[in-house]
Amino acid sequence: MSVFRSLRTLQSTAALALCILPVLAGCGSASKPVNSAKPYAGTTIRVLFANHPWTDAVKPLLAHFQQQTGITVKAETYGETQLSQKLTVEFVSGNSDVDVFMNRPLQDGQLFQKNGWYTDLKPYVTDSAKTPADYDFSDFSAKAVSTTTIKGKLTAIPVVVEHEVLYYRKDLLQKAGLQVPKTLDELQKDAVLLNAPGDHYGFIARGMQAAAVTQFSSYLYSEGGDWFDPATKKATLTTPQALAAFNLYGKLLHDSGPPGVVNMNWPQAVAVFAQGKAALYTDADSIYNNVLDPGKSRVATETGIAPFPAGPNGSVPYAVVPWSLSMSATAPHKGAAWEFIKWVTSKSITRAIQGGSAVPEARTSVYKDPAGVAKFPADFVATAQAEANGKSFDRPYIVQVVQARDIIGTVIVASIQGQDVTAAADKANTQFQALLDKEP
Repeated sequence: MSVFRSLRTLQSTAALALCILPVLAGCGSASKPVNSAKPYAGTTIRVLFANHPWTDAVKPLLAHFQQQTGITVKAETYGETQLSQKLTVEFVSGNSDVDVFMNRPLQDGQLFQKNGWYTDLKPYVTDSAKTPADYDFSDFSAKAVSTTTIKGKLTAIPVVVEHEVLYYRKDLLQKAGLQVPKTLDELQKDAVLLNAPGDHYGFIARGMQAAAVTQFSSYLYSEGGDWFDPATKKATLTTPQALAAFNLYGKLLHDSGPPGVVNMNWPQAVAVFAQGKAALYTDADSIYNNVLDPGKSRVATETGIAPFPAGPNGSVPYAVVPWSLSMSATAPHKGAAWEFIKWVTSKSITRAIQGGSAVPEARTSVYKDPAGVAKFPADFVATAQAEANGKSFDRPYIVQVVQARDIIGTVIVASIQGQDVTAAADKANTQFQALLDKEP
């Protein structure tokens, strides 16, 4: 079946897949559950999801979990910022009844762990009484697990791994006689050549202050820069490499991007590209379905995917775990909560949702399975494999990461708006250093 199938078709296919997998036996009326004991039957767990393609793929399958276990899932879905805020408010209150929640380990992990808001999942994955061998925790990417492991505690199970890639319009490049840009210099030149306001823009990316930081990171790394020196904890936003990255990212959007881009997060940026209003676009590969599904994109058949263009330091994109699944420290139903986490991150569910509207999963077996890889376009697979060893963080990995993104984002916005980047970087560097000085 084509990767471009609709979500309705995905749901039907996933449901069929679940029915024929032993771990989910019980879908058909004549089948019997593998474990008829259902020790947590009658329990209701509260699960907080992020508004994300992974969630969209999982939600239609919840009825199967409920039928299999007798556990009712009370699901709530929020935007990523809204989710972090809600979790923070509830956990600070001390009387939260959240059992399971999605979270961003690079954004929330350090703070949540410092505040004691996670249940350590290591005892769960290592206890054969709680987790059967066929769950196979070793199947998760070691790099992904290292991101969700903080100070020796497994704070979450990784559910998504993503890389920054280049989406491009094959038809527009061909018409202009251009090859796919392989360097950042070529990207900038091609964006100008392809810019045709009134029809389409040369380039699009996230421009909203804090939201732009993660996508800017690959530009920073490829220019040879970083957020700070880990040995000295000194901010490095004013190095020549960092300034080159700030100037390049801002110039791309200033010269070749749409108006109002400083108000665009990923949903707005991907919409511009999917509507055929941009020629080149750098963003996460996890949103590929938004541009390659004909039901969502006007330019699905004309869109290609390529590795992130190289800078003076080579092509150094991020390769990160943007979303993971955790159990709260105060979860009132920890046994049932683990049953849900174990089910939704199992090999069978991963295989069922991978490659439809779902995003790249953290399990390595999916990419070793020819059937799993076949669900993706060839250029997607090649790009993901080429970028597998990228940077494991796409923002400063510190406790006060929210404040850090706001500070760094001011330089990006200044650059997009054609302001003095050096002055903006000097101010931001001072503010960022003050944060670093307070880090534990």
